[in-house]
Amino acid sequence: MICEICGEKGARIRRVTRTYGKGKDMFVIENIPVVTCPHCGESYLDAETLHEIERIKLHKKSVATTREVQIAQFG
Repeated sequence: MICEICGEKGARIRRVTRTYGKGKDMFVIENIPVVTCPHCGESYLDAETLHEIERIKLHKKSVATTREVQIAQFG
C-alpha cells in the first residue's frame, strides 16, 4: 500500500479501538482500520473510514451493543 502522506510503499492497515464522547454519552468503536506508514511515521484514516465512523456515530443506538467496562482515571 502507498502512503498518502509521503508516497512511499509499505504502508499497512492496523485495527484500533477508539472512544467517542464522554461521561454517560461515551461509546467505543472497535476494529477501526488505520493506515500506518513505517517510512514517515504517520497514521491516518481514509475518507471511507471517516464516513463510516460518522454513520456509526449517527446511528449508534441501532448499531451498538451494550457491554460493561471498567474505567480508571489517570492520577
